[in-house]
Amino acid sequence: MKLSLTAALLAAGLVAGAVTVADAAALKIGVSAGPYGEILDAAAKIAAREGLEAKVIEFTDWNMPNAALQAGDIDANNFQHQPFLDNQVKQRGYDIVSVAKSVVVPMGLYAKALKSIADIREGGSVSIPNDPTNGARALALLANVGLLSLKGDGGPGTTIADITENRKKIKIVELDAAQLPRSLDDVDASVITLNYAVLAGLEPKTALKLEDDQSKWHLVWAVRKDRQDDPAIRRFIEIYRSPEVRQFILTRFNGSIIPTW
Repeated sequence: MKLSLTAALLAAGLVAGAVTVADAAALKIGVSAGPYGEILDAAAKIAAREGLEAKVIEFTDWNMPNAALQAGDIDANNFQHQPFLDNQVKQRGYDIVSVAKSVVVPMGLYAKALKSIADIREGGSVSIPNDPTNGARALALLANVGLLSLKGDGGPGTTIADITENRKKIKIVELDAAQLPRSLDDVDASVITLNYAVLAGLEPKTALKLEDDQSKWHLVWAVRKDRQDDPAIRRFIEIYRSPEVRQFILTRFNGSIIPTW
């Protein structure tokens, strides 16, 4: 008998929460492990008071929330920015669209021993995510702080081949996003997405540099195209984008996660 994608993921240990028969009528919302799930949990509690049940399902592999959404094993996901979604749709042929903005989750430049960007040594090393969109985002941040110059505007599709000037001749080390916090023992600095920074116990306020609220890399709500007008999904997103959830985000994360509403 062919297993559903969710069943296969559960067997592989990639999904933190199991979906039971009792949950069949509940919305299933996919998210990457970390603080994004906390925000969804807060929204789910409010939704439950209105009789709208939602189950938050955490994934440890960034590729799986879209695969699960495409397969119909979850109803929506909220973990990615638009360039990441665009790349997955292009590469994998997913019939997935974004339907609302979510939050800005600032990527940051972190270091263990350094106090400022100026302390990054000549010929030192900086690790960045190895996936195309977050890699481009990291390079844009390094250009923003003056370490690099890039062709174009540093948008999606930018790679290390687009570096036109490397002022300190730093070595760019591309690693899986989940491994970046560990790499701080071996590199001068690392550009890390906030969810993995928080999971590793890093304090965003101590980053050498964080993206600000003008970042174009805000997260989006994604659904299958044939469900983009689903009233239950739309209502949950409205609850997520409520003043109550906004206040939860600002209080819980002390400004390190920024609502877009």
